Amino acid sequence: MQYYNFWKKVPTPSYVIHRELLEKNLEILAKLQEDTGAKVLLAQKCFSAYYYYPLMSEYLAGTASSGLYEARLSKEYFKKENHTYSPAFKDADFDDVVKYSDHIIFNSFSQIKKFAEKAKNAGKSIGLRLNPEFSTQKNPLYDPASSDSRLGVPVREFVSTKTSILDGFHFHTLCEQNADDLEITLKALEDKFGEYLKGKKWLNLGGGHHITREDYNLPLLKKLIANLQDKYNLQIYLEPGEAVALNAGFLVTEILEVNNERGVAIVDTSAACHMPDVLEMPYRPFIVNSYPAKEKPYNYKIGGPTCLAGDVIGEYSFEEPLKEGNRIVFTDMAIYTMVKNNTFNGMPLPSIVDFDGADWKIIKSFSYEDFKNRL
Repeated sequence: MQYYNFWKKVPTPSYVIHRELLEKNLEILAKLQEDTGAKVLLAQKCFSAYYYYPLMSEYLAGTASSGLYEARLSKEYFKKENHTYSPAFKDADFDDVVKYSDHIIFNSFSQIKKFAEKAKNAGKSIGLRLNPEFSTQKNPLYDPASSDSRLGVPVREFVSTKTSILDGFHFHTLCEQNADDLEITLKALEDKFGEYLKGKKWLNLGGGHHITREDYNLPLLKKLIANLQDKYNLQIYLEPGEAVALNAGFLVTEILEVNNERGVAIVDTSAACHMPDVLEMPYRPFIVNSYPAKEKPYNYKIGGPTCLAGDVIGEYSFEEPLKEGNRIVFTDMAIYTMVKNNTFNGMPLPSIVDFDGADWKIIKSFSYEDFKNRL
């Protein structure tokens, strides 16, 4: 891909957002809305680079927020429909949550008792998160559907007499998954809560739908949406985060040190600081022009310059030996990076760069003051 020439010019480390690739995802999501009547929301918890909100608002129906600050960011920059959910709202924040939100989703009946009337009186649409207690993933860190989850109301705690004030329901159980997982999850949801969906205005299917992935089963997703609409006469919402910016970002780094005897290369970025999901998921991000470990002659463990022994991004092989000053480019670095990064060890935060396929520009850079002012 010829546009990789910008590698040699941008400062390192930098998150580079490729506008054309972002738009490609947005076009897929906009077509889904057009074909089904469902509304797609940006999950800001994954990608909240508000520089792109005017662009994204041309394609998407609105945003999903996880609390006050995201709700305010949406109101100020996205300026379309905003849905706010939190496991528990703070008394001191709630008036502002109401101010910045169109839909407010509660996590429990006690939260409904505490806040629903105020939200309803302000003209907001309100809902409740459900827990279908049906898991389609094995990592407990990303499984909100366990029987003891703090997220959502299980059917054993459901009190139908307290739902008349509600406009809709929400559930979120997926993580980087295809439509077949949604299909079996919906069956579990309907088995437990189907009778309560009748007469409501909307159902939010949450996030975790990898809609813009090449192998995603879009026809099945459209069928599932149509079935819900026909059966319950509901407005359907989806709130993907990853699908919006999937494969649309890069992290450009520079090699600071190479030890060929031990097969170690240290770069000026950090898994712990700049791509924490590498350690949390965990996963091995792809490096452009690299290969799986041991596949090519030159093998390296790539790590960051922090004092954390486990600050290792992964093991890779290359056709040529790495050298100090070489650039390394990690792919799929728009999602869950900028929103989760940190300054552990005093690590500088990467710049944020916009690339339109021809030219690039820095849209945000960070300094010592940004590090200092967080403390």
